[in-house]
Amino acid sequence: MVQSTTRSGLAFSQKLLALTLAAVLGGAVAVMGDRFLPRADASVEPVTALAPATAAPPAPAAPPIAGARAGLPQFGDIVARYGPAVVNISVTGMTKTAAGGGLPDLDDDDPLSQFFRHFGPRLQRPTPIRGLGSGFIVSADGLILTNAHVVADADEVTVKLTDKREFKAKVLGLDKVSDIAVLRIQAKDLPTVKLGNPDSTRVGDWVLAIGSPFGFENSVTAGIVSAKSRSLPDDGYVPFIQTDAAVNPGNSGGPLFNMNGEVVGINSQIYSRSGGFQGLSFAIPIDVARNVQAQIVSKGKVTRGQLGVAIQDVNQSLAQSFGLKSPHGALVSGVDDQGAGAKAGLKPGDIILKFNERQIDGSADLPPLVANTAPGSSATLRIWRNGKEQDLNVRVGEMKTDQTASAAAPTAAGKLGLSLRPLSPQERNSSGLNGGLVVQDATGPAARAGIEPGDVVLAVNGATVKDMSQLRQLIGKAGEHIALLVQRGEAQIFIPLDLG
Repeated sequence: MVQSTTRSGLAFSQKLLALTLAAVLGGAVAVMGDRFLPRADASVEPVTALAPATAAPPAPAAPPIAGARAGLPQFGDIVARYGPAVVNISVTGMTKTAAGGGLPDLDDDDPLSQFFRHFGPRLQRPTPIRGLGSGFIVSADGLILTNAHVVADADEVTVKLTDKREFKAKVLGLDKVSDIAVLRIQAKDLPTVKLGNPDSTRVGDWVLAIGSPFGFENSVTAGIVSAKSRSLPDDGYVPFIQTDAAVNPGNSGGPLFNMNGEVVGINSQIYSRSGGFQGLSFAIPIDVARNVQAQIVSKGKVTRGQLGVAIQDVNQSLAQSFGLKSPHGALVSGVDDQGAGAKAGLKPGDIILKFNERQIDGSADLPPLVANTAPGSSATLRIWRNGKEQDLNVRVGEMKTDQTASAAAPTAAGKLGLSLRPLSPQERNSSGLNGGLVVQDATGPAARAGIEPGDVVLAVNGATVKDMSQLRQLIGKAGEHIALLVQRGEAQIFIPLDLG
């Protein structure tokens, strides 16, 4: 028994010595349950005596991904350099809400129907509105980009910088199709952002958003690009950048930066079932915004190209039916007889594969390319017809829409809050009016008084209005209270306005 115990003690001591040597010579060991395993990141080769004789050779290491960097990206330098160029935008205005539950539902031949049609809007009461958003400075002399929905229907727009300075902003123009607005503040030597190229942004790249979610000014969030060229319902002319950067109400109009500190998009929308962020946010590519900005600044409105065709996606079954090797392109399902596509020879059943050498993978790719083409310019279409490719030359038409941008300054009576235009010859003939100005938009005092688009301003304080210059003179001579004679439908009414 004594000899057996001594041998057992000797064996135990040898095992203990072996493990001690392994720890000293072979580096650290990791404990997993009741077993001893070599650490995967050990830098010292394991002791030969401890390695099993039948151990398989180690698998070759996977090649490193080009451009991969250890650790998370650092955003602080971008925020410090370009954060001061991100502004907070607050708006005030008036909206009309129906008093007493709205207008009654009457038949067209009911005599009261005509009364409510002519005077019904006066039963609506103006309600003050306030809103918050974001924007960013693109030129040192005060040019700012934001979303159109941030400043739409605003009577007053205030821009606040990170240094706490505040400025009243002028809306140079807005474009509801792309949801872009251009503002101007009277300042010099302002900090600006650097604009980048969205085409160089890849899915999976890190991006950074700065804005004022729920009024928390200059908040910074980060994420990655989840997808590109997303087409959203009612937004077919914008190839959105999808990200998972946290964006909430108040972030609208703020910049989306890449890791070079360049703005590649304008945060515009989120997809949410709750109204808050759920991991899906969408930004307008900055090249779309730059195009809108250039047109608004130079000519006060935005024009877009149009082919005059209806298109749909090509799925596998349609590709097989038309003899395509793979489903891609935009299938023409309808052609406007007077449109640019019809004049170029496009027919239902054609599949548009390229537009000016740009590949069309799906039907959502085509509308933004055509829209960003100047009306009247020439373009080349590569189409699939009768089992083979061919090229068509097309002169791009102009999109007709009531959502194109307009600058209020040239035609607005700013003191009244009215955007006006002269009557066309057809309107003069049909109405029997010799003068007057048609209301295109009403904000401020005019909106609060109940004036609405379509009304015709005939006189100011009893003096007949024939053109814009005469209207400006009459307003200049008037005091804080004036009365406008307005024709609405078949009726003429005086509407008092308080300009105080």
